[in-house]
Amino acid sequence: MFSFFANPERFQSLAKWLGPPLAVLAIVGIVGGLGAGLFLAPEDYQQGDAARMLYVHVPAAWLASFSYGFLAIASFISFVWRHNLADSAAEAAAPLGLGFTFLALFTGALWGKPMWGAYWVWDARLTSMLVLLFLFLGYMTIRSVMPDKVRAARLGAIVAMVGAINLPIIKFSVDWWSTLHQPSSLLRAGGPAIENTMLWPLLAAILGYTALFGWLVLVQMQTELDVRKINRIQRLHIGTRLSRPEAPQKDISNG
Repeated sequence: MFSFFANPERFQSLAKWLGPPLAVLAIVGIVGGLGAGLFLAPEDYQQGDAARMLYVHVPAAWLASFSYGFLAIASFISFVWRHNLADSAAEAAAPLGLGFTFLALFTGALWGKPMWGAYWVWDARLTSMLVLLFLFLGYMTIRSVMPDKVRAARLGAIVAMVGAINLPIIKFSVDWWSTLHQPSSLLRAGGPAIENTMLWPLLAAILGYTALFGWLVLVQMQTELDVRKINRIQRLHIGTRLSRPEAPQKDISNG
């Protein structure tokens, strides 16, 4: 399967077919989910209207972890099989994951002030999410600073794979340690602990965020493939000009 998608033409065809549905799903999910959650869903019986921040925060937190998982898997495929498109996927996912992680931390801080009385506490869940932000930043710094792009990709892949150990810490931090952060209300053994009128807008927003991530990754990968193609054509053109012998100049002097 990896060799099938290693072909840029096959990937371009798949991306052009898959991109528009993902874009539509992203718009419908985000607009519908956030609209229903922020304006139509009932207020929480304990948190009041402050709980509406969670319709933005929870999908962002999910996408932060999902993006890093995607980055780690793509980096593993790139590192082991030298898969160029997997490397492109990892590089495209990193800034998106960074954005979702920042959004999760920012909205979490806005929610924490009325609930906890502080924008930030060194809670296990919050601290592990902050570590995730630095992992994204570290990966992107390696890819942008190192002049040798091949070595940068290899080192970045190693950092991404090692950093994946933080994902189970994020997930189970509320179970392993005594924290202020509430336990999971969605992915739990007894099923979601959320009223349906609040659950469906939240799930729609999560689906919309996920579709947005997939669509933007495809767009970025297509753009990079186009840039590589243009650079390859330019190098070929320059090489052809340099290898072409110059015509001898005629001596037009009168002497």
